[in-house]
Amino acid sequence: MKRKETLQQLTKAEEEVMQAIWKIEKGLVRDIMNELGTPDVPHSTISSVVRILEKKGFVDHKAYGKTFEYFPIVTKEEYADNGVQSLMEKYFGGSPRQLVSFLVKNKDINLKELGEIMKIIEDNKTK
Repeated sequence: MKRKETLQQLTKAEEEVMQAIWKIEKGLVRDIMNELGTPDVPHSTISSVVRILEKKGFVDHKAYGKTFEYFPIVTKEEYADNGVQSLMEKYFGGSPRQLVSFLVKNKDINLKELGEIMKIIEDNKTK
């Protein structure tokens, strides 16, 4: 599913919780807490962040009485695509060429990585 609208930016805490939800695919707040591995963070804090993610349209829930099972409705790939698009617009005038040029010049991409990038480009041309 390719989203047309721009997704809201997540805070660092929201993104951490979202990463856990993407990894477990669905679960209760305690499952999210277990995935995060932060036993010192109160259940109520994680629950609040999950409800914010729900308001922002990133997760939804299925109710079992008073217990809620949360699951992502925005994929990790959709969020990553949105972030790359935003980065390209803000810093590279919306140009993928300028973004790739920046990465090649400033991130010391070796010949093997450059070859892999070229293969990806060629493979996508044929699709």
